[in-house]
Amino acid sequence: MKKILYITIIIIIIIIILTILFIRKTNNKIINYNPFKDYPFYKEALLKRYYEYQKINNTNDKDTIIRVNMSLDKPFYTDTKKITNPDSYTVLVNKYRYLDKDYIPKDLIETHKYSKGGIKLRKIVYDQFVEMANDAKKEDLNIRIISAYRPYEYQENLYNNYLKKDSKENVDTYSARSGYSEHQTGLSIDIDNIYTDYNKFHITLEYKWMMDNAYKYGFILRYPENKENITGFKYESWHYRYVGTSIATYIHNHNITFDEYYYEFLDN
Repeated sequence: MKKILYITIIIIIIIIILTILFIRKTNNKIINYNPFKDYPFYKEALLKRYYEYQKINNTNDKDTIIRVNMSLDKPFYTDTKKITNPDSYTVLVNKYRYLDKDYIPKDLIETHKYSKGGIKLRKIVYDQFVEMANDAKKEDLNIRIISAYRPYEYQENLYNNYLKKDSKENVDTYSARSGYSEHQTGLSIDIDNIYTDYNKFHITLEYKWMMDNAYKYGFILRYPENKENITGFKYESWHYRYVGTSIATYIHNHNITFDEYYYEFLDN
């Protein structure tokens, strides 16, 4: 009987030890679990920043990765990088990515039709805009370019003039600093409907038409409503950016910004 008792005690001890080892192994797996690593745009070097951003902002795993990759866990105009592909139609210019002071697109042309006049734009963008404006015209709607390419110096003067009338904190919400303006790429346009001030473009029939159709021609609303925390700019119903029909369609269908698209699919 003693022998059986000893064997039983040994078996119980072994079971207890195995149970403890299993629990420890399971706990280690939980402790070391990384919810971000399965996303293709995950960056190991930013893991600590992912956790810190998610803890503060309560974002889901995907949005956390994209926003930290974008540097949104740091103040605007910090941790900035110089753009190395300024001629690309998918170049991203924002408050963390800037253009060289001397950059000028090589294929700028002067706009005439559907334009306020004296405005330059990259050729493919203007060609697509004219096609879009022609189709809008068939529905008795008018869209016109009132601003497009702006040299570095132009944006610098514009920003500084705003500073004479408003605080830097406020100006940064509606005007880009020199080098950080999409207009320098020749890929962005500001539009109106000829009759209404551009600041009120959102109340026009043309705006509704643009929201339903602009993506078909490769254009997106660059600074949408309720996306200020991502773009860094107030809602601008008049500011459109050319990115090509494929990307514009995806952005339109998923209701995201170009910044979000870029850091999910284009950032290397």
